[in-house]
Amino acid sequence: MKFILSLPLTLLPLIAYNIIVFSGGASDPAMIFETPVLGFDMVSGARFTMVTGDLLVTGALVVLFIEVLKATRTGTVALADHILSMLVFVAYLVEFLVIGGAATSVFFILMVVALIDVIAGFSITISGARRDFAVGPDAH
Repeated sequence: MKFILSLPLTLLPLIAYNIIVFSGGASDPAMIFETPVLGFDMVSGARFTMVTGDLLVTGALVVLFIEVLKATRTGTVALADHILSMLVFVAYLVEFLVIGGAATSVFFILMVVALIDVIAGFSITISGARRDFAVGPDAH
């Protein structure tokens, strides 16, 4: 059960992206993410339209928030979480560089979200450990 809690949630947007692109059958992956998903008229008279790419990025930001909250944990579970988050980022990077269907701005933003997860996870854990063990210039 602890292993499942250690799985980085940034893996979910990667899986969703691959399902959308590689099961869609479109010749241009970027066009898939321009498909309107939600739309309604605003009080101002303007029309709000959310496209598939926007929805995927919004979901990734929600997942990033949860991952930042998970980064406040300490112990071996946190270490496993950081290692797996790094592996997910490497998967994003390799796919971005090697797979043609991943060469979109949506995928790039998802990859940056995964990178922020890695950096934030290590940074938060290090500052939390410093506080817990009273190490460094802030020690009293």
